[in-house]
Amino acid sequence: MPRAVAGPEIERLIQLLARLPGLGPRSARRAALHLVRRRADLMEPLTGALGDALEKIVVCGACGNIDTRDPCTVCADNTRDGSMLIVVENVADLWALERAGAASGRYHVLGGTLSPLDGVGPDDLNIETLVQRAHEPAVTEVVLALNATVDGQTTAHYITDLLREAKVKITRLAHGVPIGGELDYLDEGTLSAALRSRTPF
Repeated sequence: MPRAVAGPEIERLIQLLARLPGLGPRSARRAALHLVRRRADLMEPLTGALGDALEKIVVCGACGNIDTRDPCTVCADNTRDGSMLIVVENVADLWALERAGAASGRYHVLGGTLSPLDGVGPDDLNIETLVQRAHEPAVTEVVLALNATVDGQTTAHYITDLLREAKVKITRLAHGVPIGGELDYLDEGTLSAALRSRTPF
């Protein structure tokens, strides 16, 4: 085991940073060193922002997004298309779709996907509220924007069965060749999905 190169407080900071996605132990050490060096203009404002976030962050009661207000900024936007309900697995997916700027509908965060192997069943997800929202008169389309994984597709099929009585069109994201992708580098499943989902040119 390597010897500690700093006091326990800095070592704890490194260990906590290493838990963040995309940061391993070496990246965490570099980040901690950078924060310590730039204490006045980085660490102190970051500490304040984290404190504010801990006090003010709430989960939106309408869609499940994370924000500092309820309803969240997305749900409070009156310019959004209330007829389209976009179902996502988690908040990161919601934020990714918003960054893309491709849709202006309303969202519904499930909080995960069905995964019997991990013990995640329908009662562990925000599905009951989704069914209620899909039955609202204003909603005409439910877009299942779930990951193209086994668990994501299982969840999509389960939700589709639950929404059969709702008078809504159920759609899903297209699967296939990414923009800028070369066919030679794609796996067989992606190529098959692209051929099945082909559209007129």
